Amino acid sequence: MRLLIVEDNQALARNIVAAFQAKGYAVDLVGDGEEADAALLGTAYDLVVLDLGLPELDGLEVLRRLRRRRSRVPVLILSARDAVQDRVDGLNLGADDYLAKPFALEELEARAGALIRRGAGGEPAVVIHGRLVLDTVARQVRVDGATLELPRRELNLLEVLLARRGQVVAKEALLEKLFGFEEEVGVNAVEIYVHRLRKRLEPAGIRIRTVRGLGYLLEQP
Repeated sequence: MRLLIVEDNQALARNIVAAFQAKGYAVDLVGDGEEADAALLGTAYDLVVLDLGLPELDGLEVLRRLRRRRSRVPVLILSARDAVQDRVDGLNLGADDYLAKPFALEELEARAGALIRRGAGGEPAVVIHGRLVLDTVARQVRVDGATLELPRRELNLLEVLLARRGQVVAKEALLEKLFGFEEEVGVNAVEIYVHRLRKRLEPAGIRIRTVRGLGYLLEQP
């Protein structure tokens, strides 16, 4: 899953990015409204965490432009503006949630997870696939009840494949979900992570099949 964090407070931004990366998400960070608008024009995100008081372009205008383009990406406003009217304006413009500063990172992570699941069509917090169970809130994987430790990139890959299990997912789509735009990688990197994840899952009877020329398919158990 890939997130866009729009925050001009560098110290706070670093903490938010580190928290989500530790959960296994690919994260892009921008510090002003113009950069945010450009990123949203060119990249498909699973969630946007949006500050309002931004340089260059106000966060509400970023949100207004996003919804005018009929984008349905979930947006969580994160702002020091905590007056009732500010919340009403943000929600009326199409925000999905509003969290006032200061806040607890744990609450931000929980709200973000709920919005991502909702944006994925109501994917349940716990996903069962044969002998494997993925807890998308705790970001934990179990096979036959035993914890399977996965590096964050492989965990992210597994979550994307589970969300589209039974469907072929193109390498390019996986590349976009796994890496931020500051990471210069090619589709070969996707092959490496698929290979590693496949080796971890095959003992449990879970297969990731390569569909030549198209992408990868997580087979139904």
